[in-house]
Amino acid sequence: MAGDVAATDNVKLKAAPKVKAKKRFAKGMNFYKLFWVFFIGCFLGVVIETVFVFVTTGKLMNRTGLVYGPFNLVYGFGALIMTICLHRLKGKSDRYIFLAGGAIGGAYEYACSWLQETFTGTVSWDYSEMKFNLGGRVNLLYCIFWGVLAVFWVKEIYPRLSDWIETHVPYKAGVPLTWVLVAFMLFNMAMSGLAVYRMSMRYEGAPATNAVEVFLDDHFDDARMHRIYPSMQHKK
Repeated sequence: MAGDVAATDNVKLKAAPKVKAKKRFAKGMNFYKLFWVFFIGCFLGVVIETVFVFVTTGKLMNRTGLVYGPFNLVYGFGALIMTICLHRLKGKSDRYIFLAGGAIGGAYEYACSWLQETFTGTVSWDYSEMKFNLGGRVNLLYCIFWGVLAVFWVKEIYPRLSDWIETHVPYKAGVPLTWVLVAFMLFNMAMSGLAVYRMSMRYEGAPATNAVEVFLDDHFDDARMHRIYPSMQHKK
């Protein structure tokens, strides 16, 4: 009798349908995962800096870096660079990650400042009055902040963010959705670059000479640009 019951149980176990594991989008380290890290970084950076500025100054200031939407490329590319450069250090001690993050973050911040000033004639930050600064573009204190952030990014933030992307971005819709967002961000970056460049031309007194410049003057005049980039100033 007991043998018959055991045999019946075995049959039921064999007949039980197998539950397929849910497929995860962008599993591992690949283009799709890196793009979503960049995209989310662009958004979260704006949210965090907006809250920080409000808490420290009491002012609600726009901290976006693009003309469409709450996105800032500085944070997006920063998250991307941190992920790519520090991914291999995830098993290392905190001090190695801290030193590498401080050096990478400082170099990145310096490059962003130099590129902005060189190609648009504008600046968004200047650390000249702070101690241990390099050309006003970066300083030791913020390099330390970059180092601390790197440790948290490698140990805590990125693993959670990676898991969230894999489980919350739909598996089937993930690829086409990614390419739609890629196209949107490229368009947003192009329009933002043109709008800032045209604002610099207006600052120098150059009139609009073609349809594109007329469009930019009509849709991205100085008043709107100052609302989008309240901390941006022209380099004298």
